[in-house]
Amino acid sequence: MTEQDTIIALATPSGSGAIAVIRLSGPDAIERVSAHFKSVGKGRLTEFESHTVHLGGIYKGERLLDEVLVTLFRAPRSYTGENIVEISCHGSSYIQQEILQHFLKEGCRMARAGEFTLRAFLNGKMDLSQAEAVADLIASENEASHQLALRQMRGGYSTEIQDLRDQLIHFASMITLELDFSGEDVEFADRAAFHHLLEKLSTLLKSLIDSFAMGNVIKKGIPIAISGQPNVGKSTLLNALLKEEKAIVSDIAGTTRDAIEDEISLNGIGFRFIDTAGIRETQDTVEKIGIQRTLEKMQEARILIYMMDATELSDSRLIITQKETAELRKKYPDKPVVLLVNKIDLVGEETRRKISDALSEVLFLSAKTGEGLEELQRYLLGFVETGFLSNEDPVVSNSRHYEALLKALEAISKVQEGVALDVPSDLLSIDINQALYHLGEITGAITSDDLLGNIFANFCIGK
Repeated sequence: MTEQDTIIALATPSGSGAIAVIRLSGPDAIERVSAHFKSVGKGRLTEFESHTVHLGGIYKGERLLDEVLVTLFRAPRSYTGENIVEISCHGSSYIQQEILQHFLKEGCRMARAGEFTLRAFLNGKMDLSQAEAVADLIASENEASHQLALRQMRGGYSTEIQDLRDQLIHFASMITLELDFSGEDVEFADRAAFHHLLEKLSTLLKSLIDSFAMGNVIKKGIPIAISGQPNVGKSTLLNALLKEEKAIVSDIAGTTRDAIEDEISLNGIGFRFIDTAGIRETQDTVEKIGIQRTLEKMQEARILIYMMDATELSDSRLIITQKETAELRKKYPDKPVVLLVNKIDLVGEETRRKISDALSEVLFLSAKTGEGLEELQRYLLGFVETGFLSNEDPVVSNSRHYEALLKALEAISKVQEGVALDVPSDLLSIDINQALYHLGEITGAITSDDLLGNIFANFCIGK
Protein backbone atom coordinates (compact mmCIF):
# COMPACT_ATOMS: atom_id res chain seq x y z
CA MET A 1 0.00 0.00 0.00
CA THR A 2 1.38 3.39 -0.96
CA GLU A 3 -0.06 6.86 -0.54
CA GLN A 4 1.17 7.72 -4.04
CA ASP A 5 -1.44 5.44 -5.61
CA THR A 6 -4.67 6.94 -6.89
CA ILE A 7 -7.39 4.81 -5.35
CA ILE A 8 -10.93 4.38 -6.61
CA ALA A 9 -14.10 2.84 -5.17
CA LEU A 10 -17.85 3.01 -5.26
CA ALA A 11 -18.93 5.31 -2.41
CA THR A 12 -22.62 4.39 -2.62
CA PRO A 13 -24.10 0.91 -2.03
CA SER A 14 -23.63 -1.56 -4.86
CA GLY A 15 -26.62 -2.36 -7.06
CA SER A 16 -28.92 -0.30 -9.24
CA GLY A 17 -30.32 3.04 -8.12
CA ALA A 18 -31.07 6.55 -9.30
CA ILE A 19 -27.43 7.65 -9.00
CA ALA A 20 -24.11 6.20 -7.90
CA VAL A 21 -21.00 8.00 -6.65
CA ILE A 22 -17.52 6.83 -7.59
CA ARG A 23 -14.71 8.35 -5.53
CA LEU A 24 -11.04 8.77 -6.49
CA SER A 25 -8.29 10.02 -4.18
CA GLY A 26 -4.59 10.56 -4.70
CA PRO A 27 -2.03 13.03 -6.02
CA ASP A 28 -3.02 12.30 -9.64
CA ALA A 29 -6.79 11.91 -9.13
CA ILE A 30 -7.71 15.17 -10.90
CA GLU A 31 -5.38 14.56 -13.85
CA ARG A 32 -6.60 10.98 -14.31
CA VAL A 33 -10.28 11.99 -14.43
CA SER A 34 -9.55 15.09 -16.51
CA ALA A 35 -8.04 12.93 -19.26
CA HIS A 36 -11.40 11.17 -19.74
CA PHE A 37 -13.86 13.95 -18.86
CA LYS A 38 -15.29 16.47 -21.29
CA SER A 39 -17.00 19.38 -19.59
CA VAL A 40 -20.15 20.95 -21.04
CA GLY A 41 -18.55 24.32 -20.33
CA LYS A 42 -15.12 25.58 -21.29
CA GLY A 43 -11.88 24.42 -19.74
CA ARG A 44 -10.40 21.20 -18.40
CA LEU A 45 -10.92 19.70 -14.96
CA THR A 46 -7.30 20.47 -14.03
CA GLU A 47 -8.04 24.18 -14.43
CA PHE A 48 -11.12 24.31 -12.20
CA GLU A 49 -11.13 25.49 -8.59
CA SER A 50 -11.66 23.27 -5.56
CA HIS A 51 -15.15 22.55 -4.27
CA THR A 52 -16.83 23.00 -7.64
CA VAL A 53 -19.25 20.74 -9.56
CA HIS A 54 -19.12 20.25 -13.33
CA LEU A 55 -21.48 18.65 -15.84
CA GLY A 56 -20.00 16.61 -18.64
CA GLY A 57 -19.29 13.14 -19.95
CA ILE A 58 -16.88 10.32 -19.08
CA TYR A 59 -15.36 8.93 -22.26
CA LYS A 60 -13.55 5.72 -23.08
CA GLY A 61 -11.69 6.85 -26.16
CA GLU A 62 -14.45 8.28 -28.38
CA ARG A 63 -17.17 6.27 -26.64
CA LEU A 64 -19.38 8.07 -24.11
CA LEU A 65 -19.78 5.95 -20.99
CA ASP A 66 -22.21 8.28 -19.20
CA GLU A 67 -23.21 11.87 -18.62
CA VAL A 68 -22.06 12.71 -15.10
CA LEU A 69 -21.54 15.39 -12.49
CA VAL A 70 -17.95 15.65 -11.31
CA THR A 71 -17.18 17.24 -7.92
CA LEU A 72 -13.65 18.49 -7.36
CA PHE A 73 -11.80 18.76 -4.01
CA ARG A 74 -8.20 19.93 -4.12
CA ALA A 75 -5.63 19.01 -1.46
CA PRO A 76 -5.45 19.71 1.39
CA ARG A 77 -9.11 20.87 1.54
CA SER A 78 -10.61 17.40 1.16
CA TYR A 79 -11.71 14.45 3.28
CA THR A 80 -8.43 12.56 2.78
CA GLY A 81 -6.20 15.63 2.54
CA GLU A 82 -5.38 14.57 -1.04
CA ASN A 83 -6.93 15.52 -4.37
CA ILE A 84 -10.38 13.94 -4.54
CA VAL A 85 -12.77 13.61 -7.45
CA GLU A 86 -16.30 12.26 -7.02
CA ILE A 87 -18.14 11.12 -10.13
CA SER A 88 -21.93 11.09 -9.81
CA CYS A 89 -23.18 8.82 -12.58
CA HIS A 90 -26.48 7.11 -13.36
CA GLY A 91 -27.12 4.20 -10.97
CA SER A 92 -27.03 1.34 -13.49
CA SER A 93 -24.77 -1.47 -12.25
CA TYR A 94 -23.43 -1.74 -15.79
CA ILE A 95 -22.46 1.97 -15.92
CA GLN A 96 -20.82 1.78 -12.48
CA GLN A 97 -18.67 -1.17 -13.49
CA GLU A 98 -17.78 0.34 -16.88
CA ILE A 99 -16.45 3.53 -15.24
CA LEU A 100 -14.66 1.65 -12.46
CA GLN A 101 -13.00 -0.83 -14.85
CA HIS A 102 -11.99 1.98 -17.21
CA PHE A 103 -10.10 3.91 -14.52
CA LEU A 104 -8.57 0.72 -13.10
CA LYS A 105 -7.14 -0.01 -16.56
CA GLU A 106 -5.85 3.57 -16.68
CA GLY A 107 -3.66 3.05 -13.61
CA CYS A 108 -5.91 3.58 -10.59
CA ARG A 109 -6.04 0.99 -7.83
CA MET A 110 -9.14 -0.36 -6.10
CA ALA A 111 -9.38 1.10 -2.59
CA ARG A 112 -9.14 -1.25 0.36
CA ALA A 113 -11.66 -1.25 3.19
CA GLY A 114 -11.50 2.08 5.01
CA GLU A 115 -8.57 3.34 2.95
CA PHE A 116 -10.05 6.80 2.31
CA THR A 117 -10.45 7.34 6.07
CA LEU A 118 -7.02 5.79 6.72
CA ARG A 119 -5.48 8.37 4.40
CA ALA A 120 -7.40 11.10 6.22
CA PHE A 121 -5.81 9.89 9.47
CA LEU A 122 -2.31 9.57 7.99
CA ASN A 123 -2.60 13.05 6.48
CA GLY A 124 -3.61 14.60 9.80
CA LYS A 125 -7.22 15.38 8.86
CA MET A 126 -8.45 13.52 11.95
CA ASP A 127 -7.03 11.53 14.83
CA LEU A 128 -7.56 7.80 15.24
CA SER A 129 -10.52 8.07 17.61
CA GLN A 130 -12.26 10.40 15.14
CA ALA A 131 -11.58 7.92 12.33
CA GLU A 132 -13.15 5.13 14.37
CA ALA A 133 -16.15 7.39 15.02
CA VAL A 134 -16.72 7.55 11.24
CA ALA A 135 -17.39 3.79 11.23
CA ASP A 136 -19.68 4.16 14.26
CA LEU A 137 -21.57 6.97 12.51
CA ILE A 138 -22.18 4.81 9.46
CA ALA A 139 -23.35 1.93 11.68
CA SER A 140 -25.58 4.07 13.95
CA GLU A 141 -29.20 2.92 13.98
CA ASN A 142 -30.81 5.33 16.43
CA GLU A 143 -30.55 8.97 17.51
CA ALA A 144 -28.47 8.28 20.62
CA SER A 145 -25.76 6.26 18.86
CA HIS A 146 -25.79 8.77 15.98
CA GLN A 147 -25.17 11.73 18.31
CA LEU A 148 -22.51 9.81 20.21
CA ALA A 149 -20.58 9.03 17.02
CA LEU A 150 -21.07 12.53 15.61
CA ARG A 151 -19.71 14.14 18.77
CA GLN A 152 -16.65 11.90 18.77
CA MET A 153 -16.03 12.49 15.06
CA ARG A 154 -15.90 16.22 15.82
CA GLY A 155 -13.20 15.70 18.43
CA GLY A 156 -15.06 14.50 21.51
CA TYR A 157 -12.85 13.57 24.41
CA SER A 158 -9.78 12.91 22.21
CA THR A 159 -9.09 16.66 21.95
CA GLU A 160 -8.93 17.03 25.73
CA ILE A 161 -6.83 13.88 26.07
CA GLN A 162 -4.38 15.15 23.46
CA ASP A 163 -4.10 18.53 25.21
CA LEU A 164 -3.36 16.91 28.59
CA ARG A 165 -0.96 14.46 26.92
CA ASP A 166 0.98 17.39 25.43
CA GLN A 167 1.26 18.93 28.91
CA LEU A 168 2.43 15.58 30.29
CA ILE A 169 5.08 15.38 27.55
CA HIS A 170 6.36 18.78 28.68
CA PHE A 171 6.74 17.57 32.27
CA ALA A 172 8.33 14.34 31.04
CA SER A 173 10.96 16.35 29.17
CA MET A 174 11.63 18.46 32.26
CA ILE A 175 12.06 15.36 34.43
CA THR A 176 14.37 13.83 31.81
CA LEU A 177 16.38 17.05 31.89
CA GLU A 178 16.73 16.66 35.65
CA LEU A 179 18.47 13.34 35.05
CA ASP A 180 21.21 15.16 33.14
CA PHE A 181 21.83 17.30 36.24
CA SER A 182 21.25 14.57 38.82
CA GLY A 183 24.48 15.42 40.63
CA GLU A 184 23.46 19.03 41.18
CA ASP A 185 20.14 18.37 42.99
CA VAL A 186 17.99 20.67 40.80
CA GLU A 187 14.32 20.46 39.79
CA PHE A 188 13.18 21.77 36.40
CA ALA A 189 9.65 20.36 36.68
CA ASP A 190 7.32 22.39 38.92
CA ARG A 191 6.11 19.66 41.28
CA ALA A 192 2.97 21.61 42.33
CA ALA A 193 1.89 22.15 38.72
CA PHE A 194 2.79 18.56 37.91
CA HIS A 195 0.62 17.30 40.79
CA HIS A 196 -2.29 19.45 39.54
CA LEU A 197 -1.93 18.00 36.01
CA LEU A 198 -1.91 14.44 37.35
CA GLU A 199 -5.09 15.13 39.34
CA LYS A 200 -6.77 16.59 36.27
CA LEU A 201 -5.74 13.59 34.15
CA SER A 202 -6.85 11.10 36.79
CA THR A 203 -10.27 12.78 37.13
CA LEU A 204 -10.81 12.79 33.36
CA LEU A 205 -9.74 9.17 32.93
CA LYS A 206 -12.01 7.98 35.76
CA SER A 207 -14.95 9.89 34.28
CA LEU A 208 -14.38 8.41 30.82
CA ILE A 209 -13.98 4.89 32.23
CA ASP A 210 -17.24 5.24 34.19
CA SER A 211 -19.05 6.43 31.05
CA PHE A 212 -18.17 3.27 29.09
CA ALA A 213 -21.04 1.22 30.53
CA MET A 214 -23.57 3.77 29.27
CA GLY A 215 -21.73 4.34 26.00
CA ASN A 216 -21.57 0.65 25.21
CA VAL A 217 -25.29 0.27 25.92
CA ILE A 218 -26.14 3.26 23.70
CA LYS A 219 -24.05 1.87 20.87
CA LYS A 220 -25.44 -1.66 21.01
CA GLY A 221 -28.92 -1.03 22.39
CA ILE A 222 -30.16 -1.54 25.95
CA PRO A 223 -30.78 -5.28 26.46
CA ILE A 224 -34.09 -6.07 28.16
CA ALA A 225 -34.96 -9.68 29.01
CA ILE A 226 -38.66 -10.59 29.01
CA SER A 227 -38.97 -13.44 31.50
CA GLY A 228 -41.69 -15.28 33.37
CA GLN A 229 -43.50 -18.59 33.46
CA PRO A 230 -44.67 -20.27 30.24
CA ASN A 231 -47.73 -18.94 28.41
CA VAL A 232 -47.96 -15.58 30.23
CA GLY A 233 -47.68 -13.64 26.93
CA LYS A 234 -43.95 -12.94 26.56
CA SER A 235 -43.92 -13.64 22.82
CA THR A 236 -47.13 -11.65 22.31
CA LEU A 237 -45.47 -8.69 24.09
CA LEU A 238 -42.40 -8.92 21.85
CA ASN A 239 -44.59 -8.97 18.76
CA ALA A 240 -46.59 -5.99 20.06
CA LEU A 241 -43.44 -3.97 20.73
CA LEU A 242 -41.94 -4.80 17.34
CA LYS A 243 -45.29 -4.46 15.54
CA GLU A 244 -44.63 -7.68 13.65
CA GLU A 245 -45.02 -11.44 14.15
CA LYS A 246 -41.43 -12.08 15.22
CA ALA A 247 -42.12 -14.81 17.78
CA ILE A 248 -44.45 -17.80 17.55
CA VAL A 249 -47.55 -17.34 19.72
CA SER A 250 -49.46 -20.40 20.92
CA ASP A 251 -51.73 -21.51 23.76
CA ILE A 252 -49.37 -24.44 24.26
CA ALA A 253 -47.01 -23.78 27.17
CA GLY A 254 -43.30 -23.94 26.35
CA THR A 255 -43.60 -22.85 22.70
CA THR A 256 -40.53 -20.59 22.95
CA ARG A 257 -37.50 -22.89 23.24
CA ASP A 258 -34.75 -20.33 22.57
CA ALA A 259 -34.14 -16.62 23.07
CA ILE A 260 -35.49 -14.37 20.29
CA GLU A 261 -34.04 -10.87 20.00
CA ASP A 262 -34.85 -7.70 18.09
CA GLU A 263 -34.31 -3.98 18.56
CA ILE A 264 -36.59 -0.97 18.46
CA SER A 265 -35.93 2.73 18.97
CA LEU A 266 -37.86 4.68 21.61
CA ASN A 267 -37.27 8.44 21.62
CA GLY A 268 -33.96 7.89 19.86
CA ILE A 269 -32.73 5.23 22.31
CA GLY A 270 -32.15 1.68 21.10
CA PHE A 271 -33.79 -1.07 23.18
CA ARG A 272 -32.91 -4.71 22.44
CA PHE A 273 -35.79 -6.90 23.64
CA ILE A 274 -35.11 -10.57 24.32
CA ASP A 275 -38.05 -13.00 24.43
CA THR A 276 -36.92 -15.93 26.58
CA ALA A 277 -38.19 -19.43 27.23
CA GLY A 278 -40.64 -19.74 30.12
CA ILE A 279 -39.09 -20.78 33.42
CA ARG A 280 -40.59 -23.95 34.91
CA GLU A 281 -39.71 -27.50 35.93
CA THR A 282 -39.59 -29.70 32.84
CA GLN A 283 -38.25 -33.05 31.65
CA ASP A 284 -38.02 -31.88 28.03
CA THR A 285 -34.31 -31.79 27.13
CA VAL A 286 -34.68 -29.05 24.52
CA GLU A 287 -36.83 -26.91 26.80
CA LYS A 288 -34.26 -27.32 29.59
CA ILE A 289 -31.58 -25.89 27.27
CA GLY A 290 -33.90 -22.98 26.47
CA ILE A 291 -34.46 -22.29 30.17
CA GLN A 292 -30.71 -22.32 30.79
CA ARG A 293 -30.26 -19.77 28.01
CA THR A 294 -33.04 -17.69 29.59
CA LEU A 295 -31.05 -17.51 32.82
CA GLU A 296 -27.95 -16.47 30.86
CA LYS A 297 -29.86 -13.73 29.02
CA MET A 298 -31.29 -12.47 32.31
CA GLN A 299 -27.74 -12.17 33.61
CA GLU A 300 -26.62 -10.22 30.52
CA ALA A 301 -29.65 -7.88 30.42
CA ARG A 302 -29.63 -4.36 31.85
CA ILE A 303 -33.37 -4.40 32.63
CA LEU A 304 -35.58 -7.38 33.50
CA ILE A 305 -39.27 -7.61 32.70
CA TYR A 306 -40.99 -10.28 34.78
CA MET A 307 -44.39 -11.09 33.25
CA MET A 308 -47.39 -12.62 34.98
CA ASP A 309 -50.82 -13.75 33.83
CA ALA A 310 -53.59 -11.72 35.51
CA THR A 311 -56.04 -14.63 35.17
CA GLU A 312 -53.71 -16.92 37.16
CA LEU A 313 -53.03 -14.58 40.09
CA SER A 314 -55.28 -16.07 42.75
CA ASP A 315 -54.76 -15.16 46.42
CA SER A 316 -52.48 -18.15 46.99
CA ARG A 317 -50.59 -17.50 43.74
CA LEU A 318 -50.06 -13.85 44.70
CA ILE A 319 -48.32 -14.95 47.92
CA ILE A 320 -45.99 -17.18 45.89
CA THR A 321 -45.41 -14.37 43.38
CA GLN A 322 -44.42 -11.97 46.17
CA LYS A 323 -41.69 -14.41 47.23
CA GLU A 324 -40.58 -15.03 43.62
CA THR A 325 -40.24 -11.32 42.76
CA ALA A 326 -38.44 -10.60 46.05
CA GLU A 327 -35.94 -13.38 45.27
CA LEU A 328 -35.55 -12.07 41.73
CA ARG A 329 -34.69 -8.57 42.95
CA LYS A 330 -32.30 -10.02 45.51
CA LYS A 331 -30.60 -12.15 42.83
CA TYR A 332 -30.21 -9.17 40.46
CA PRO A 333 -29.67 -6.16 42.79
CA ASP A 334 -27.97 -4.12 40.06
CA LYS A 335 -30.84 -4.44 37.53
CA PRO A 336 -34.27 -2.79 37.51
CA VAL A 337 -36.95 -5.50 37.67
CA VAL A 338 -40.22 -4.47 36.02
CA LEU A 339 -43.26 -6.42 37.26
CA LEU A 340 -45.69 -6.65 34.36
CA VAL A 341 -49.14 -8.20 34.70
CA ASN A 342 -50.49 -9.25 31.29
CA LYS A 343 -53.97 -10.27 30.02
CA ILE A 344 -55.53 -7.47 32.02
CA ASP A 345 -58.34 -7.30 29.45
CA LEU A 346 -59.63 -10.61 30.88
CA VAL A 347 -60.09 -9.43 34.49
CA GLY A 348 -62.04 -6.70 36.27
CA GLU A 349 -61.09 -3.66 38.36
CA GLU A 350 -61.32 -5.59 41.63
CA THR A 351 -58.63 -8.02 40.48
CA ARG A 352 -56.40 -5.11 39.44
CA ARG A 353 -56.73 -3.50 42.89
CA LYS A 354 -55.96 -6.81 44.59
CA ILE A 355 -52.81 -7.28 42.48
CA SER A 356 -51.70 -3.65 43.09
CA ASP A 357 -52.08 -4.11 46.84
CA ALA A 358 -50.05 -7.33 46.81
CA LEU A 359 -47.26 -6.29 44.43
CA SER A 360 -45.39 -2.99 44.63
CA GLU A 361 -44.63 -0.97 41.48
CA VAL A 362 -46.57 -3.22 39.14
CA LEU A 363 -47.59 -2.33 35.57
CA PHE A 364 -50.71 -3.63 33.85
CA LEU A 365 -50.85 -4.60 30.21
CA SER A 366 -52.80 -6.39 27.55
CA ALA A 367 -50.21 -7.45 24.99
CA LYS A 368 -53.09 -8.66 22.81
CA THR A 369 -55.06 -5.38 22.68
CA GLY A 370 -52.15 -2.98 23.25
CA GLU A 371 -53.61 -1.50 26.45
CA GLY A 372 -50.76 -0.28 28.68
CA LEU A 373 -48.09 -0.63 25.96
CA GLU A 374 -47.30 3.08 25.78
CA GLU A 375 -47.10 3.28 29.57
CA LEU A 376 -44.57 0.42 29.57
CA GLN A 377 -42.47 2.22 26.96
CA ARG A 378 -42.48 5.45 28.99
CA TYR A 379 -41.56 3.47 32.10
CA LEU A 380 -38.57 1.90 30.34
CA LEU A 381 -37.39 5.28 29.05
CA GLY A 382 -37.44 6.49 32.65
CA PHE A 383 -34.52 4.16 33.42
CA VAL A 384 -32.33 5.79 30.79
CA GLU A 385 -30.28 8.86 31.59
CA THR A 386 -30.76 10.87 28.39
CA GLY A 387 -29.19 14.10 29.63
CA PHE A 388 -25.96 13.32 27.78
CA LEU A 389 -27.79 13.86 24.49
CA SER A 390 -28.10 17.57 25.17
CA ASN A 391 -24.89 18.33 27.08
CA GLU A 392 -21.20 18.04 26.33
CA ASP A 393 -20.26 15.33 28.82
CA PRO A 394 -17.96 12.87 27.01
CA VAL A 395 -19.11 9.26 26.67
CA VAL A 396 -16.83 6.35 25.69
CA SER A 397 -18.34 3.58 23.58
CA ASN A 398 -15.19 2.09 22.02
CA SER A 399 -13.81 -0.99 23.81
CA ARG A 400 -10.27 -0.30 22.52
CA HIS A 401 -10.37 3.17 24.05
CA TYR A 402 -11.75 1.74 27.29
CA GLU A 403 -8.84 -0.70 27.61
CA ALA A 404 -6.29 2.03 26.88
CA LEU A 405 -7.95 4.34 29.43
CA LEU A 406 -7.72 1.67 32.13
CA LYS A 407 -4.01 1.16 31.45
CA ALA A 408 -3.37 4.92 31.31
CA LEU A 409 -5.13 5.43 34.66
CA GLU A 410 -3.05 2.65 36.22
CA ALA A 411 0.15 4.33 34.99
CA ILE A 412 -0.99 7.79 36.19
CA SER A 413 -1.79 6.31 39.62
CA LYS A 414 1.76 4.94 39.82
CA VAL A 415 3.15 8.37 38.89
CA GLN A 416 1.04 9.98 41.62
CA GLU A 417 2.35 7.46 44.14
CA GLY A 418 5.89 8.15 42.97
CA VAL A 419 5.47 11.91 43.38
CA ALA A 420 3.99 11.44 46.86
CA LEU A 421 6.92 9.19 47.89
CA ASP A 422 9.46 11.49 46.20
CA VAL A 423 10.92 8.63 44.12
CA PRO A 424 13.93 9.34 41.87
CA SER A 425 13.24 11.03 38.53
CA ASP A 426 14.44 8.05 36.48
CA LEU A 427 11.83 5.76 38.05
CA LEU A 428 9.14 8.43 37.72
CA SER A 429 9.85 8.86 34.01
CA ILE A 430 9.19 5.14 33.35
CA ASP A 431 5.60 5.37 34.56
CA ILE A 432 5.09 8.74 32.81
CA ASN A 433 6.20 7.22 29.49
CA GLN A 434 3.83 4.30 30.07
CA ALA A 435 0.93 6.71 30.59
CA LEU A 436 1.92 8.69 27.48
CA TYR A 437 1.97 5.48 25.46
CA HIS A 438 -1.56 4.43 26.42
CA LEU A 439 -2.98 7.94 25.97
CA GLY A 440 -1.34 8.02 22.54
CA GLU A 441 -3.03 4.75 21.62
CA ILE A 442 -6.41 6.48 21.81
CA THR A 443 -5.62 9.45 19.58
CA GLY A 444 -3.29 7.58 17.23
CA ALA A 445 -0.09 9.32 18.33
CA ILE A 446 1.11 5.77 19.03
CA THR A 447 0.11 3.25 16.34
CA SER A 448 1.26 0.07 14.67
CA ASP A 449 0.47 -1.39 11.26
CA ASP A 450 -1.39 -4.25 12.96
CA LEU A 451 -3.54 -1.84 14.96
CA LEU A 452 -4.43 0.24 11.89
CA GLY A 453 -5.12 -2.92 9.91
CA ASN A 454 -7.53 -4.22 12.55
CA ILE A 455 -9.38 -0.90 12.85
CA PHE A 456 -9.80 -0.07 9.17
CA ALA A 457 -10.58 -3.64 8.11
CA ASN A 458 -14.00 -3.12 9.71
CA PHE A 459 -14.81 -0.18 7.42
CA CYS A 460 -16.76 -0.47 4.20
CA ILE A 461 -14.92 -0.03 0.92
CA GLY A 462 -15.45 3.51 -0.36
CA LYS A 463 -15.12 5.07 3.11
